[in-house]
Amino acid sequence: MAILSVANLRFGYGDHIVLDGANMTLEQGEHVGMVGRNGQGKSTLMKLIAGLNNMKPDEGQIQLARGSTVGYLHQDPKLNLEHTLREEAQGVFAELEKLHAELDEISHAMAESEGEELEKLLKRYEHVEHQMQAAGGYAVDHQIEQALHGLGLGDETFNVKVKDLSGGQRGRLALAKLLLSKPDLLLLDEPTNHLDIAGRIWLEEYLSSYPGAVVLISHDRWLLDRVVSKIYEVEIGRVFEYPGNYQKFTELRAERRMVAQRAYEKQQDKIRQEKNFIDRYKAGQRAKQARGRENRLQRFISNELTERPIELDVMNLQLPAPPRSGDQVLSVEGLSKSYDDGKKKLFDHLNVIIRRGDRIGIIGPNGAGKSTLVRCMLGEQEASSGHAKLGSQVLVGHFKQVHDDMRADQTIVEYLTRRMPNENGQLAREMAGAFMFSGDDQDKTLGSLSGGERSRVALAAMIAGTHNLLVLDEPTNHLDVLSAERLEEAARLFTAEPSGWGDQARGGGTLILISHDRWLLDALVNQLLILDGKGGVKHFWGNYTEYLEAQSEKAKQQAARKAEEDARQAAAQAKAKEAAKAQEKKQAQKSKGKDKNKSTNRGAVSKMSQEKLENRIMQIEEEIADLDAKLADPDTYKDHKLFSELQDKHEALTKELGPLEEEWAERGA
Repeated sequence: MAILSVANLRFGYGDHIVLDGANMTLEQGEHVGMVGRNGQGKSTLMKLIAGLNNMKPDEGQIQLARGSTVGYLHQDPKLNLEHTLREEAQGVFAELEKLHAELDEISHAMAESEGEELEKLLKRYEHVEHQMQAAGGYAVDHQIEQALHGLGLGDETFNVKVKDLSGGQRGRLALAKLLLSKPDLLLLDEPTNHLDIAGRIWLEEYLSSYPGAVVLISHDRWLLDRVVSKIYEVEIGRVFEYPGNYQKFTELRAERRMVAQRAYEKQQDKIRQEKNFIDRYKAGQRAKQARGRENRLQRFISNELTERPIELDVMNLQLPAPPRSGDQVLSVEGLSKSYDDGKKKLFDHLNVIIRRGDRIGIIGPNGAGKSTLVRCMLGEQEASSGHAKLGSQVLVGHFKQVHDDMRADQTIVEYLTRRMPNENGQLAREMAGAFMFSGDDQDKTLGSLSGGERSRVALAAMIAGTHNLLVLDEPTNHLDVLSAERLEEAARLFTAEPSGWGDQARGGGTLILISHDRWLLDALVNQLLILDGKGGVKHFWGNYTEYLEAQSEKAKQQAARKAEEDARQAAAQAKAKEAAKAQEKKQAQKSKGKDKNKSTNRGAVSKMSQEKLENRIMQIEEEIADLDAKLADPDTYKDHKLFSELQDKHEALTKELGPLEEEWAERGA
C-alpha cells in the first residue's frame, strides 16, 4: 500500500519553473534516494511533501496515507536554546511523560478505590499502559542515549545548553530528535552533513532496519548504495525513477543518457535536413512545398523536440601533467600537537614519508585534529614538537572550506583562467564545463554563486592549476552527488600514473584527502592515516574497503583467539571439576574404610575389662613417649632404616591408641 503519491506536480517561483510534471510513488516501509544537481528541485519537492511553511503545488496532487505521520529534517532546526542537550532530546517523548504521570495518578487512585470504581480504574490503567508501550514504554532513556551516542554526541555534552552547542552539534541533535520521533515517513535532506564516519555508519545501520518509509537526499554515495532500493533523479523539473541502489542507478542512468542522446541527435539530423530543403527551395518553383515543410518543422520543434541531454558521463578531459616534484614530497618526523599543557593530544610522534604519486586519505572522528594535522604538515600551523618538511619543487594546492581569494565581480572563466597553466582560457572553459558550468553559466560572477557552486569553481582551479601536491579538506561537503562524481574523475586524472612527454604528459600528481566520504576515499586513496581522537595515528596501506576488510579480519582473529581461550579455560575448569569429583569420591571411600576399621576396632576394645583397657593405654603412651625421644635424637636420622622402623611403629601405636581412648571416654560418660 502506498504511503505517498505525487502526481503531475508543478511548482515555481514566479516565472522560474522548478518542478514541471513530477511524479513519484512510495510504498510503506520503502526506502528511496533522491539525487540531482543542486538547484534542480530536490529540496523543494521534499518541502512540498512535508507541507513546510504551508507550501502548496501550483498544479498536481500530493497524497499521504490517512493517519500517517511525516518527519522532516530542517536545515535550520528550531530548538529551545535554554534546554540542555539531553532535555531537548527528551522533549521528543513529552507525550510519553504525560502518560507516565497519568499512570501514576491512576495507581494512587486505585489504592483508595474498590468495587465498580476500581474496575473502571483498572481498565483505564490498561489502556494508558498500552498507549505508553506504543510510545516507547520504559526504555526511552536507552533510546535517547543510543541515538545521541551514535551521532557522536557524548555524555560530556548532555548537560550543555543548546545555545552553547556548535552548529554541527545542533544539527546532530536535530537529527537525533527526528529519528527518535519515528514518523511513518522520514524525509532526510543531507543528514550526513555534520557526521563523521562513525556517525555515518551508525545512521546507515539505523536506516537499514528502519520500519517506516524513507526519502533520502544525500551526497553520500556509500550511504545511498546501502540504504535505498530505488533512486529518483530530479532533472529539469521532472523526476526519473531507477530501481536498485546507487551503483545500479549509475549504470541505468548511463544507458538512459545514451538512448536520449541518440534520439536527440536523430532529431537534430532531421531538423538540419528540413532546414536545408527550406533554404534551398523557398524562393523557387517549390516555394509552396518549402513553406509547408517550414510550418511542419515549427510545429515539430514546438511539440516534439526533446531537450539536449545533460552531459553527465565520464569527463573527456585532457589535464596537463602537473610540474614534476622531487621523489620525496613531504617528510614528517616526530610530529605532535596538543593543547591544555599536553592534556588534549591530537597526534603524537607521527612519522611518515609521502612520495610522489602517493594518494593519502586522512580519517578520524570529528575534532580528532585532521585539519590541524595537515596544517602542521604544510607548515601553516606550529606543531608542539617534531617537524615536517616539503620536498624539492613541491607546489601545494590547499582546498579549504573558506575561499578568501574569490572576488565577487570576477566571472567563473576569469577566475579559472588566471589559475590555469599559462593562463590557458580554453582549458579554463573545459574545466568549468567538467564541473557542470556550461554555456552562459561560465560567465556568471562569483558573487552570484551558491556555496556549493563556489566549491566547484575552487576545485576546478585546484585540480587544473600549477600544483603537484593537492590537499583537499572535505571537498564534497557542499557538493551534490553528480558534482562529487566529477570531482572524483578529475582527481583520478590528476593522480593517474605518469604517461607521455612534453605537452602530452599526463598524471603524476600527489594527493592528500581529508574526508568522511567513504565512496571518494575508496575511489582515490591507496593509503590511510587514521586518527583515533586520543592522540594515536595509525598508518594503513590500502583504500577504505581494504581497511574495513583488515579490521574485519582482525576482529575475526580476536574472536577466534577469545573462543580458543574460552574453550581452553572451559576445558581446564571441566578437568578441575572432574579431579575434584574424583578426589571427593576417593575421600568418601577412605572415610568409609576408616569408619569400618573404627567400627571393627571399637568392637574388640569394647570387650576389654576396664583395668586391662587403662593398662594398655598407659603402656602405649609410654612406648610413644620413648619413640618420640628416639626420633628426636639426631643420630637416629643417620640410620635411615632405623628411622623408618621407629616411624612405622609410632604410627601403628598412635592408630591403636585412638579407639582405646574413645572407649575409655565412652565408659566415663
